[in-house]
Amino acid sequence: MKAAKLLLGFLFVGTLMTSCYTEVFLEDEFIEESGFNTAQVLQSFDLWYIDIHATKGNGEVPFLERAFTISFDNGRVYANNNMVGLGKTGNGYGIEVGYFDAFPGAIEIDHDVDGLWLLDVFAVNGNTLELYDSNSNTSYFLKGYQLNRFDFDLVFYDNIHYFLQEYDAWEKTYTSDAGALNDFDKENYLQFNSGSGGDFFRSSIDLTGTSVNNLQWDFEGDYTVYDVENDETLKTLTLEYDFMGNDYFELYVINDSTIELYHPSSGTVYRFKGRGYIQYLKSGKGSVDKKRRKASNPVMQVKRSRVL
Repeated sequence: MKAAKLLLGFLFVGTLMTSCYTEVFLEDEFIEESGFNTAQVLQSFDLWYIDIHATKGNGEVPFLERAFTISFDNGRVYANNNMVGLGKTGNGYGIEVGYFDAFPGAIEIDHDVDGLWLLDVFAVNGNTLELYDSNSNTSYFLKGYQLNRFDFDLVFYDNIHYFLQEYDAWEKTYTSDAGALNDFDKENYLQFNSGSGGDFFRSSIDLTGTSVNNLQWDFEGDYTVYDVENDETLKTLTLEYDFMGNDYFELYVINDSTIELYHPSSGTVYRFKGRGYIQYLKSGKGSVDKKRRKASNPVMQVKRSRVL
């Protein structure tokens, strides 16, 4: 059974709740039958963070699958679909992706790419909404924040493996003089992708300065980004080469177009620059058909090797 639809006197508290949602059962007289109230509820927070881990059902609302946050403002819908520019694009709201109309306990979204969707709206608790797609019997849970209280850095680090996929390629721009010679010294380009079989990478030994369109991919395999126990800002990266073993790195983000990889086994630092930014859900070059499901990173029990 659903939580009561748009409770009268819906109280917003502006703090993050847990992702374990308790169903609430109330009598019909507590249901607000006002489309105006629905619009008020949707616009009472600047940003709604989509807690993808709490999703129920096997269906899919494509634009909710892609977005990290969604916002509703005077009939317009905004979304943060990329890690690149998170917190800066659209003054934090992201890009405009469509329009909405509010009805009693429902919202109709006309998305620029995915078309028209009618979703039921339910109040779960003080700052959590459920958007329910009756056609696929699928629910998405949204947590409300005011813009000045939203932790963009936390969202970025929780979803950093998608950040790696937001460029057509990463070009090596720096290799430290310190460090032992190793095979990775020869690899000048990396590309990170997601497919039906999971996340995978490709690498190239082509000379720096080569056009991304002309790169020849010499190696490939699976990649994994790990969280590190008791170190929230450190991520580690493993490249599992097909037929060639693994490479292990500490992953540092310099800015939203530059990363550093520290190779503990050789003591070498590499810096890579993103080439060919992919903006999701924009017309033209945008990767419209790419679906992303945010997932928790596995946890690695290691100590930071590099002293910054």
